Amino acid sequence: MNTTDLPTYAADILRAMPGRGGGLHRWLMRAAIALRSCGRDTNVIIRTLEIMTAGEPVKPGEIRQAAERSAERMNAIRTGGTLTRSTPWPECDEKARAKIIAEADGYGAVDLWEDSPIRCTSDQPIAETVIDALFPADALLCVAKTNNTAITVRRASFKGKLSELQFIVPSAMSAPTGLNQDGEESARCLNNTGPRQYLVIEQDAGTFDEQAAIIANLAKWAPLVLAVGSGKKSLHAWFRCKGADEARQRQFFASAVRLGADPATWTRCQLVRMPDGFRPDTKTRQHVLFFAGAQQ
Repeated sequence: MNTTDLPTYAADILRAMPGRGGGLHRWLMRAAIALRSCGRDTNVIIRTLEIMTAGEPVKPGEIRQAAERSAERMNAIRTGGTLTRSTPWPECDEKARAKIIAEADGYGAVDLWEDSPIRCTSDQPIAETVIDALFPADALLCVAKTNNTAITVRRASFKGKLSELQFIVPSAMSAPTGLNQDGEESARCLNNTGPRQYLVIEQDAGTFDEQAAIIANLAKWAPLVLAVGSGKKSLHAWFRCKGADEARQRQFFASAVRLGADPATWTRCQLVRMPDGFRPDTKTRQHVLFFAGAQQ
């Protein structure tokens, strides 16, 4: 990546890109802010970071999130204001995580599946059934086949097609489009995402069994609704938070981050894995391990 047209401080940040597991998520935010401070807009920042991270396992929406948040951070810096989301998430407490896994006494992914109130055993796709249980029939839903193809439509518009999709925003939307941080119309942004209904916990590390043990522990503090395999190396656990105030939601999510959860899914408009949707890069289904049934 050519950084000769950037100030030294920005070029140094971009050249110091770590790999996944070495602080890539935090680096994306620093790089986005550095590029924003040099006059780059959101689209340019996204393209630049996509080029730089080619070959790295970047998560869905991770680059766009960093680019959009950088505008908010820069505005706060310029105006001397503060950010409601500026409180940093805790670092992963490896000892606390290991203790919970050890005390789980072998509890793993199979146990999570066996504990499911509704046992998902059929080979037939169940995305329709799950989404109908989680959201009202007339809900506006933001769904996507790829990171960059999100659309927001009424539930009926995708009847019978959800199993073909890879992503969904885990809350109903308030409008088909909204204005993003650059003032541009978007089908997926904070401006058109409704109140949070589910907090989705995704862990970066550990085996499926270790992740299941952490999920079971978190389920002591919030109702577990759904656990979905990413089709690769992680489980996405959906916890119901509808009606809980923001402080309680944040407290629970901070506890999850302390145990290894990715902070990215705190953002209300973040895409997560469609329950039993199709993941094209691995050509696998995102199977449902745990399903508690209707939650509307």
